[in-house]
Amino acid sequence: MLATQVRQKDSVYYFVAYPADDLLDKVRFISRFYGEGEQIAPEAPPEGDEIATFISKVERSDAAFQRQLSRAKVKAIKNFYETAESQPPIPAAILLFTTERLAFDRLGDFDNVGDLQAPRGKFLVIDGQHRLAALQFYMHSHPKEAASIHVPCVIFDGKTENFATEMFVIINSTPTRINRSHLVDLYEKVSWASLDKKFAARVVDLLYRSGDSPLRYRINRLGGRSKQEKWILQAELFNEIHRWVGSEWKRIVKSGTDQRHAEKFYAVVRDFLKAAETVWGEAWGDPGYFVTSSVTIKAMIRVCADLADADADPADGRAQRWARRLSAWSDNARAFRSEGFYERFPAKGQVERVARIHKELARLGRVEPVARGARGKK
Repeated sequence: MLATQVRQKDSVYYFVAYPADDLLDKVRFISRFYGEGEQIAPEAPPEGDEIATFISKVERSDAAFQRQLSRAKVKAIKNFYETAESQPPIPAAILLFTTERLAFDRLGDFDNVGDLQAPRGKFLVIDGQHRLAALQFYMHSHPKEAASIHVPCVIFDGKTENFATEMFVIINSTPTRINRSHLVDLYEKVSWASLDKKFAARVVDLLYRSGDSPLRYRINRLGGRSKQEKWILQAELFNEIHRWVGSEWKRIVKSGTDQRHAEKFYAVVRDFLKAAETVWGEAWGDPGYFVTSSVTIKAMIRVCADLADADADPADGRAQRWARRLSAWSDNARAFRSEGFYERFPAKGQVERVARIHKELARLGRVEPVARGARGKK
């Protein structure tokens, strides 16, 4: 497999992009993980394997690092894989270890790029067991999507047991790094965040927690308490709302950027989503359709921005008025069935797919797309 050799002081290790299928065949789980009606049984550490024995004891101990394995944690990560579209599902590297010394054959004139031999046995996972367990369950439920995932991995080979044990202790005694979703939560509280980001963050927060929001608790905040299935990552929804806010920022500043005006902006999005929920009918929230998948939600937010530019007022009766405007979506719900969805909306990536869906939804609703620079100049 193609690998990059990395040297740091006296240490040498490798960085590879491992196809999900191949990787799951080459790792061993030493803790038990649960999915929906299925489980991954732990492999017993081989006799004399001090590292695996040590890690398995830590994984099962309440006192050591408080690392109780959580069914909810694995489920949350799997849901993250399902809802991540433009963001990479596994952006951080999985740390793998093997006591075998792996052969590395340099490629051409490159000193640090070459072919790395796979180990005869299985890798021990120093960091990333939860992510790989969730990937295993995701592979079972979404084999086509999972097959396209390449997992970034850092491989340590030929080291002593003390090396792997020490690295495991250092990693798991270090506080968890902040994730992108939590950063959105903090925009309103930190002094360095720009006003437009704070404003967009307020709107997203209202979409998550307001009782009249069609997206209430459906936004994946990676740590939210709701047990409901999530439809879109908070960070991705924020990016879409912020994209809209940025295109109208001069007008928003003139009107006001406080909480009251954020609530007014939220009301426009809420009414649009209520109209969408009405016209989609049974397809709304149905896992057999991609109506409430992240790509379609993002496309709908763009239609909302276009429609609001032309027809936001009066606010009274807006949801009903927009439902009539978007009624053609009802007759075209079949195009958003999960089966064959990617073939009906072919694209090189999620950015292009969102743009295609936006164009189609706008056409069906007779909504004229507005150029970002032209929005808000009325």
